[in-house]
Amino acid sequence: MVKPSNLPYEEAASVPQAASTALHALRDQGKVKSGQKVLINGATGGVGTCRTDCKAFGAEVTGVCSTCNLDLVRSIGADQVIDYTKEDFNNNGKQYDLIVEIAANHSLSALKRSLTPDGPCVVVGFSTVLHMLCVTSLGPCISKFGDQEMGMLMPEENKSDLVFMKELLEAGKVVPVIDRQYAFNEIPEAIRYLEGGHARGKVVITM
Repeated sequence: MVKPSNLPYEEAASVPQAASTALHALRDQGKVKSGQKVLINGATGGVGTCRTDCKAFGAEVTGVCSTCNLDLVRSIGADQVIDYTKEDFNNNGKQYDLIVEIAANHSLSALKRSLTPDGPCVVVGFSTVLHMLCVTSLGPCISKFGDQEMGMLMPEENKSDLVFMKELLEAGKVVPVIDRQYAFNEIPEAIRYLEGGHARGKVVITM
């Protein structure tokens, strides 16, 4: 992909994998449409912060995050935010046309309650191998015997998607979020930080 003209190299390098994953979750598997209500659970990670893809399709975005990240999630385009330390979106009575599950901290049965009758849920991440097996085994059963679709995302990057993301970036519709930058000799420290599970956006290694 040709570097977007308005981004420095560090920001441009942080985009392709996370943004492509978000794009496949929203457009291809989630089939997001204008006017739909979309919930992103795990809105401050690398994939979650690319959720402004939703805005490009005219959807209304709700981001789920912790208290300290509320302002960040608002600043990158969320229409509403839910503080998971104070509210469980699965028990607030609201339903969404599409859920993108990145945090992997809710069961499929709980997510089912928060979906509209024919809404899809796209699981991007998983917390344990058992959680992954549940999604890959139970998801197809739920999809087969009902109108809701639930399944694990299996993205495939391609040139056309990267060109599309370049256009969104240059138009300011997707804004990269970089939490920290590390020098090449600081890679072990960068990995330890990522393993802590609290990165806000992407962590970048500079060469």
